[in-house]
Amino acid sequence: MSVLSGKKILLGITAGIAAYKTATLVRLFIKLGAEVKVIMTPASKDFITPLTLSTLSKNPVHSTFYDKEDENEMWNNHVDLGLWADYMLIAPATANTMSKMANGTCDNLLLATYLSSKCPVYFAPAMDLDMYIHPSTKESLKKLQSFGNVMIPATSGELASGLVGEGRMAEPQDIVSFIENDVLSKLPLKGKKVLITAGPTYEAIDPVRFIGNHSSGKMGFAIAKAAANLGAEVFLISGPSHQQIQHSFVKRIDVVSAEEMYEAAHQHYKEVDIAILSAAVADYTPKNVATQKIKKKDAALEIQLSPTKDILASLGKIKEHQYLVGFALETNNELENAKSKLKRKNLDAIVLNSLQDKGAGFATDTNKIIIIDTNLNEKTFELKSKIEVAKDIINEIINQINA
Repeated sequence: MSVLSGKKILLGITAGIAAYKTATLVRLFIKLGAEVKVIMTPASKDFITPLTLSTLSKNPVHSTFYDKEDENEMWNNHVDLGLWADYMLIAPATANTMSKMANGTCDNLLLATYLSSKCPVYFAPAMDLDMYIHPSTKESLKKLQSFGNVMIPATSGELASGLVGEGRMAEPQDIVSFIENDVLSKLPLKGKKVLITAGPTYEAIDPVRFIGNHSSGKMGFAIAKAAANLGAEVFLISGPSHQQIQHSFVKRIDVVSAEEMYEAAHQHYKEVDIAILSAAVADYTPKNVATQKIKKKDAALEIQLSPTKDILASLGKIKEHQYLVGFALETNNELENAKSKLKRKNLDAIVLNSLQDKGAGFATDTNKIIIIDTNLNEKTFELKSKIEVAKDIINEIINQINA
């Protein structure tokens, strides 16, 4: 899964011969799961048609402040376009457009949108070699980068003039790879390893029966995806769950019992920077497991139970550099019980949710949490989707680590 998956990319196209390559650029972004909108300078339409780009992007292509062909003359709001994007790419970026960008000249929709954008801006220069090395162009490049824009360097090769030298726009695949690598390098969890436990555990009674709980694993899987989306390498240790996750940064490790989860957690704990234990691990397991299915009888069935190993407490005892986070699902005395668990198990933070809160707990798509840190500071969050809750948890961990 690419770091650009699900992202909104605004592609600005200017009037250079390399504009013909932007069709491939759009296709590559779409293939990675990004949504693409295109803005063209009026002159760039001499090099590639808006129809081609709108067909590939599945979005209208804009080039003027209003569409003259539209009987309603609908306004193309440059502010909205700028705010829509997660990333803006201007490719090819001609000497003319870069000069205007550097000096705040605003005489077309693309430039107005650039000046309104709040997102990271990438630009890929493309021009003849004499233009590329001209002092005025070098000044434009310098100013644009000083503004925080990211240049995708031109390469050497055959140019439209027939000359061979520097000024050729980077190839579409190289542009996409450049942006992916740059985005990844700036993610807050880049280089971090995170261990996450999720779902229930099943404790066997006999070959067909078990002791378990109603945990779906939704919360843990959402946390794993949120951490991976921020650049972390994730070890997701999951009990039996129907949840699925597709992400190149997530390694899923399936277990069944509390003992198996204990072993898997300890196997990876020493190599991680953050551990988030959201699994609903069984507190007890049958002392003796029948080798054959237990037949139903009229008499009552008694099962002796033994405590399972406390995974969270055991990790707290051997904690070194790790930031350790636990979960507390409570039905009464919520805050007191959560704070006691935080101290008792040597945690850095605990996430509290209550079964008394409507929309929180097992098998729901929402959750309502309170995060308590090691100083017993409480941070309360409103009821949200578990996807948003996961982002809140990961962002709070990042804030605590960087504090």
